[in-house]
Amino acid sequence: MKEVTVQELKTMMDNGSDFQLIDVRETFEAEAANIGGELIPMGEVLSNVDKIAKDKPVVVHCRSGARSATIINALQSQHGFENLHNLKGGIMAWSREIDPSITVS
Repeated sequence: MKEVTVQELKTMMDNGSDFQLIDVRETFEAEAANIGGELIPMGEVLSNVDKIAKDKPVVVHCRSGARSATIINALQSQHGFENLHNLKGGIMAWSREIDPSITVS
């Protein structure tokens, strides 16, 4: 599975790179801590495959990287995605390494 670090994601954001950021956490989690991803909760991803780009890099994130990895594996095996990247360490790593003002419980 391809991964990007929070530093790599920050660089992509700062450079205005063309990519899609998807947050697979639950609504209450995204309301508490958000880095600007499109919210598609884990349980809804497979019924919203049409919302996921196939023509540019897609970074998928969750709290720690576990749920997003599960979703990426499912999308790759069931729908043939080849452009997905897991955010290593999830929003917890973002809070720790990039923006400590984002609190994750």
